[in-house]
Amino acid sequence: MRPAPGRLSLPALSTVFRTFLKTKIHRAVITAADPDYEGSITIDRAACRAAGLLEFEQVDVLDITNAARFTTYVIYGGTGEFQINGAAARLVTPGDLIIVLAYCRLAEAEIAAHRAKIVLMGPGNVIASAREQPVTPA
Repeated sequence: MRPAPGRLSLPALSTVFRTFLKTKIHRAVITAADPDYEGSITIDRAACRAAGLLEFEQVDVLDITNAARFTTYVIYGGTGEFQINGAAARLVTPGDLIIVLAYCRLAEAEIAAHRAKIVLMGPGNVIASAREQPVTPA
């Protein structure tokens, strides 16, 4: 018997999802902070490509230098650019080291095939390395 339109079947309601790291850009340097710009983080397009980040995707930004943490969204920028915009610009200083994280929700059957993308930035916000990291069972 099919469920009534607009109703979920019992198996769909019982699916459990877990949240995993999708991508990490590690040790980028903030190049600018503009509190007057509408909120977001402007990120070098090549770094976004390597990390699999899309424009307007939600990210968490962790400031290694001062321990500030905030959530925003990505807009594409120029070569080497990592600019914090809007209210969050008051939480950082150009020159601070940051980590940019994005997450994904996976069903149990998807976990074994998942690979997090890890992008390590070097001097001048140039990509030093990029790799994929599988989930390791306990």
